[in-house]
Amino acid sequence: MHGAPSVTYPVGRSRFALGVIALAWLAGVAGLAAWRLQVAATPTQVLVAAAAILIPGFFAVHGWLRSAQGTLSWNGEGWEWATSAMGESGSPQAVFDAQRILLLRWHSPGVTRWLWLERHTHPALWADLRRAVYSRAPKP
Repeated sequence: MHGAPSVTYPVGRSRFALGVIALAWLAGVAGLAAWRLQVAATPTQVLVAAAAILIPGFFAVHGWLRSAQGTLSWNGEGWEWATSAMGESGSPQAVFDAQRILLLRWHSPGVTRWLWLERHTHPALWADLRRAVYSRAPKP
């Protein structure tokens, strides 16, 4: 049996993740609006409820803006995560797979990263990437 082909895949900010953040935030805003229409809340209560939606939304978008960007490479024997500043060996673990979207937990010594990969980034390499993620690295 042959191993997965070598592949280098670009990783950027995930549009899917941003969509999930936006959908969750909009659900919170809709919930706040519905609550406000049904309850005679004081201005302080409304302010606290609004802060409970706005503050986590801010941190979610801030986290998305700081999300990992670089390249994920499989050379047939091991994995490497590289950015413009550094490169590190490690291993990915698939956590969520929706065929066109893949969430990986990247493990390297002392570091865990979350990487969202999307098919639209490089459709020609998507199948090779998926084969590599689900293949086992050869034992030394």
